[in-house]
Amino acid sequence: MKQGKRHFHFLSKVFFLDVFFNRQTRPILIYTAIALTLGAALYHWLEGWSWLDSFYFVVITSTTIGYGDLHPTTPVTKVITIFYGINGVVLILMLFDVIRKLRGWDIGDAKKAIEEHEKAASNSS
Repeated sequence: MKQGKRHFHFLSKVFFLDVFFNRQTRPILIYTAIALTLGAALYHWLEGWSWLDSFYFVVITSTTIGYGDLHPTTPVTKVITIFYGINGVVLILMLFDVIRKLRGWDIGDAKKAIEEHEKAASNSS
């Protein structure tokens, strides 16, 4: 039974269920989902792309990857893309920060672990 609980705990983190079920983090996750869905709907409607292509473009633009395989062709969608490019960076950073806080990851802890590792490495040489 313990192993089943461990698998559920792992899967809940993989699928961000812990973020969704937490009252403090749920709003940013919902806002991100709405922003991505709204963007996909706009590109689907304005550019005539498939739903998959539209969602793909919004995610790739929001994460600043930008492969260049899809690009806006009308002035309206170019302006929307500028908004999504800037807004996407903010959304991704907010989402990462919320996940970091919820899961107890702290920059100070990582720095301390690196210093301890370096100290142990210098003592062994």
